[in-house]
Amino acid sequence: MMYRECCDRFAGKFFPVLLFTSLLLSGPMAPAQENHRPLPKLNVDEKPLSGDLKRTTSFAPVIKKVSPSVVNIYTTTTVKDTGSVHPFFNDPFLRQFFGGNGASERRRPRTEQSLGSGVIVSSDGYILTASHVVDGADRVKVSLSTSDQEYDAKVVGTDPLTDVAVLKLDMEQALPAVTLGDSEKLEVGDVVLALGNPFGVGQTVTMGIISAVGRGGFGIAGYENFIQTDAAINVGNSGGALVDAAGRLVGINTAIVSGSGGFMGVGFAVPINMARFVMERLITEGKVRRGYLGIILQPLSPGLAKAFGLPNASGGVLVGGVTRGSGAEKAGLRAGDVIVELNGKKVADPRTLQLLVAQTAPGANATVRILRGQRGEKPLEKNLTVALGTLPQDAFARGRLEIPEDQDSGAYDALEGVEVADLDGRARRQFEVPDNIKGVLVVNVDPNSNSAEAGLRPGDVLLQIDQKPVQNAKDAVDLSEKAHGDTIRLRIWSRTTGRAGGTRDILVENKKQE
Repeated sequence: MMYRECCDRFAGKFFPVLLFTSLLLSGPMAPAQENHRPLPKLNVDEKPLSGDLKRTTSFAPVIKKVSPSVVNIYTTTTVKDTGSVHPFFNDPFLRQFFGGNGASERRRPRTEQSLGSGVIVSSDGYILTASHVVDGADRVKVSLSTSDQEYDAKVVGTDPLTDVAVLKLDMEQALPAVTLGDSEKLEVGDVVLALGNPFGVGQTVTMGIISAVGRGGFGIAGYENFIQTDAAINVGNSGGALVDAAGRLVGINTAIVSGSGGFMGVGFAVPINMARFVMERLITEGKVRRGYLGIILQPLSPGLAKAFGLPNASGGVLVGGVTRGSGAEKAGLRAGDVIVELNGKKVADPRTLQLLVAQTAPGANATVRILRGQRGEKPLEKNLTVALGTLPQDAFARGRLEIPEDQDSGAYDALEGVEVADLDGRARRQFEVPDNIKGVLVVNVDPNSNSAEAGLRPGDVLLQIDQKPVQNAKDAVDLSEKAHGDTIRLRIWSRTTGRAGGTRDILVENKKQE
């Protein structure tokens, strides 16, 4: 920059001298000669891209079709300061040094504002978005892509278990509604587009592919069956649209996996089939009622499959226990059964079964295909018809226990590091063990033992050892001494299994085999 400035000053000061010198040296001026070079021949095609070509090289037609259905959502939430107040603020003398109001000022409510996105799914004003976008909001406003004006929206309902919410705009004119697709037909590698309002910069479109389907186990929501995509999703995109190459809505953007807070190539969307199921129930019933089988679910590991005399575990869910009075109990399901199908659909793991049952209406009959076997016997295949109940509201609650220090106990030989005690009335009351549970109380488990690694915890009740019932502490010691094989199969009751406690099976490496 300094060089250019010096040159400009030099040229301005000495330009007349340079011009005069140039004229003297060049002599009489020669007449200017015309330049007769022909212009280059250019190939120009100013016609817009043909429809066929645009469909293969540009997504502009898809965006024009979908973008009017994507909206911006603005929420206002009042947050009350519930933090503790220092005792100094309660002293009238000291309070004057803090503006005279003290504690009342510290507890003054404040407002927080946030933004997100949504999708118009019906011309009469219903909008799908993410539950966390409007959670706890006092006021929700929506702006359309075709206008800067903001409109008040009503929250019809939210379902945190799937992170889906439904809003309603009451307007005279019909709104541009998106077309819904079928998320069950998505395949890894399909092109998708994500539309939303990231960081409040305005409607933005990103492109990617379906990276995976059926993702879960992240703890983001109670029911997880996410579509994974590498289409960029950022803050403000939550609740926005994930559409396929035809512009059909296939998912509602909900979350990302990130080490920095920004997009790193892994985004998740709620499948539209799940979102639609939730939306229809929120609109018609005001809440989501889900089917309830009434069993304790356990993954079927290869070790458990072998212990139950079943084929190599390639899918299925082990019934760890059956809830009393449930449809499962009435239909004849037992602890130790393996569920491989529900209504003709394969059950790969507990999450798959949960999703299938949850999306079945309460009161409906479900056909459950099971394998039932014992060690050394060929498994029996059987179909049972189960009348589903209604999932309790607190189905995801878990409890915790404390172990008494003065509990008398006995010890296992084969199960190293485990101590048990007879299950008397006092222990039942303290650990909330139902009267129908017969066994011995586990009062101590060495955290470095094989039993702890297998999942045995203090407070559990030991019901069986290698399929033989345990009545008292002496039985537990005798059976553990007689245990053979590489593993010991335990059936236990745990307060932290299921809603209010339940049974399950675990395999413990047999220390005597070392």
